[in-house]
Amino acid sequence: MQHDEVIWQVIRHNHCSFMAKIETGNFCRNPYNITGICNRSSCPLANSRYATIREDNGVFYLYMKTIERAHMPKDLWERVKLPRNYEQALEVIDKNLMYWPKILIHKIKQRLTKMTQMRIRMRKLALKTREIIKTLPRKEVKREARREQKAEKAAVLNKAIEQELVERLKNGLYQENDIVNYPFEAYKKVVDLENRQPAEEEEELEIEREYVEGYEFEEEDDIEDFGAFAIHESQGNDSDDENDGSAEDEETEALNQRKAKRKMTLASKKLEKDDPKSKKKRVLVEVEHDGADERQTAVL
Repeated sequence: MQHDEVIWQVIRHNHCSFMAKIETGNFCRNPYNITGICNRSSCPLANSRYATIREDNGVFYLYMKTIERAHMPKDLWERVKLPRNYEQALEVIDKNLMYWPKILIHKIKQRLTKMTQMRIRMRKLALKTREIIKTLPRKEVKREARREQKAEKAAVLNKAIEQELVERLKNGLYQENDIVNYPFEAYKKVVDLENRQPAEEEEELEIEREYVEGYEFEEEDDIEDFGAFAIHESQGNDSDDENDGSAEDEETEALNQRKAKRKMTLASKKLEKDDPKSKKKRVLVEVEHDGADERQTAVL
């Protein structure tokens, strides 16, 4: 048979695993304790008739213990679900604890009000946007700073190596058959830069243009044509008589014609230099048709 007074004397004066002694007082860690204070009326172990309220996944339940189920530990606590409405929950408590001590009913209702207020505050805080304060990892910050310094030093070193290679290439220090231990990528960049410069210069040379007067060349061509026409007329009769000439005679004639053309061009240039104001000579050409009496004239 269970005796509540004996159990309390043992728990209070000897040892209790749920009791927490603090300077302000003694508290109880048992989840079924209605007030959280270690005393005779609030202890769930030393009271055979006891009731409390607990929360499970946002739902409130009324737990009740009686002396009739003391011999069945698995069925020791009877659980009743409370509605979400506060007034309806109070009605359920009054209905199930109709013949229980008034002080116990009052403590249960106090616990219900505190838990409902706590649930309302939790919902409001969940809706608010709150700033999250995080600490910076000092080790990672220092590590990143050291890596940045090393990367900057490596970049400066690579630039210095490239400049040194450019100067050595310009001075002719490296040749085709030399074997030198140096960074291949940096050398490749420098060689590409050196090869691009002459190609750009050649493109610029091709783009150069000059503008020259074209009238002098046209007049010289006309004079050369007339000179050649006169030469052909003078040599036409001789060629008719000598149809059986050899290939050597034809070559000599071609050379003579070229020389005559050159002489004519030089003579015309000298005349223009000596007397630039003099009028140019004109050639009168008459054409007579067989079937008509009219003649056509043209001045060249």
